[in-house]
Amino acid sequence: MTQETIPTDPLPPGTARDRLLDAAEALIYAGGIHATGVDAIVRESGTARKSFYTHFESKDALVAAALERRDERWMNWFIAGTERRGKSARKRLLGMFDVLREWFASADFHGCAFLNAAGEIASAEDPIRVVARKHKLRLLEFVRAQCDALAAEAALDTRRAAPLARQWLVLLDGSIAVALVSGEADAARDAQQIAKALLDTEAAFATRAEATPAAKSATKPAAKATRPQATRRPPSRRASTD
Repeated sequence: MTQETIPTDPLPPGTARDRLLDAAEALIYAGGIHATGVDAIVRESGTARKSFYTHFESKDALVAAALERRDERWMNWFIAGTERRGKSARKRLLGMFDVLREWFASADFHGCAFLNAAGEIASAEDPIRVVARKHKLRLLEFVRAQCDALAAEAALDTRRAAPLARQWLVLLDGSIAVALVSGEADAARDAQQIAKALLDTEAAFATRAEATPAAKSATKPAAKATRPQATRRPPSRRASTD
């Protein structure tokens, strides 16, 4: 995914807010929240400083709004890219890592904007952290939908879909973090190999579970035949020889 081009031409009326959002997202994604000041955002946006205070009560409010807009655009991009990877749920799930690899290889990749932002904000209740958390929940919901589809296609235990989705999110976010630190786009392929092994394990688990009742029935020992109770001999009627 590439960043949208930030316009530099004179603005028509009513677009100052969007320009501020564009500038804030680009600067913060590249350099971080704390390293980016309001003056830099205003200057990059080409708007008057008064416009900033007209539309946002604080820098944090601007950052939260910029992340909300990025969440919508990023999810649309990721969902569309995933759905182009195949008709089966398995292909779509594994294709997620191919989508990420294209992003990792782009010149403007600086990691996950939401993980980056959450790492700079201490309070879990801060609006910026809340936006980051909501983004990950949206991503998890999308992954879960694919896992549900996989369970239906491959006859997996539907109870396995939820933990599989959580594990998948760890692989997605883990590959993003490794790609950021290492600069290696192939972190996505490494995660994809782990993901394939995970799916194969799930398939094998389902096969064993399906075969277990029949196997138990085939190996169950036959019931022991009931032996007739021995007839008790009546006591002898011969007189005692004492």
